[in-house]
Amino acid sequence: MASSPPPPQSGKKEGGGEGEGGKAEWLIYAFVARGTAVLAEYTEFTGNFPALAAQCLQLLPASGGGGGAPARFSYACDRHTFNFLLHRGYGYCVVAKESVPKNVSVAFLERLKDDFTKRYGGGKADTALAKSLNKEYGPVIKQHMQYVLDHSEEIEKTLKVQAQVSEVKNIMLENIEKTLGHGEKLSELQDKTSDLRSQAQEFKKQGVKIRRKTWLQNMKIKLVVLGILLLLVIIVWVSVCQGFDCTKH
Repeated sequence: MASSPPPPQSGKKEGGGEGEGGKAEWLIYAFVARGTAVLAEYTEFTGNFPALAAQCLQLLPASGGGGGAPARFSYACDRHTFNFLLHRGYGYCVVAKESVPKNVSVAFLERLKDDFTKRYGGGKADTALAKSLNKEYGPVIKQHMQYVLDHSEEIEKTLKVQAQVSEVKNIMLENIEKTLGHGEKLSELQDKTSDLRSQAQEFKKQGVKIRRKTWLQNMKIKLVVLGILLLLVIIVWVSVCQGFDCTKH
């Protein structure tokens, strides 16, 4: 950040207990903004978190998450984290305790973005004034906070599995790129496979022709041998019988 904001100051959560393992105080404050105009926000804590979050929002790059993948930013200040997700001109923020698992904040921002886009994408949010959606969407932010807190363990496990799947996918893509990087493009491999198949078929045809030719040659040799044997038999017969008729002797 370009300047150091004053440390956040907060009061006790109004109403409600600490929750299981202090989770009730994990997520302090959240908002949805268009550009730098906060359209809706929610918190059950007192303090200067809204002012600090708005100050951080002013310092974020205007082009972050414009038309492509969402852009993420996170700032730490006095044992709290200010987490932002920018996407298509809108900013989503949640302030959390520093001890809160990062995946919890990430899951909350993704859930908030998807829901807000589904409700208001291309609608009145594009022209809404600052804080004008507070009444109708503030309670929805609260619901998303509560859902993420209630399912934090499940979210952690799901995100870990997704991370493992993504890692395996990246390894597979790297292996494919290495293979292709050795000069063997996929199209060339396909062409070579076709050539090998054609060569195998031609070899098979040639094999059949050679076997047929060999068989004919063997038959000719056998016929010649048989002819020679018959001729020898006739010569012996004629020599012994002094003719073809041996009954005269």
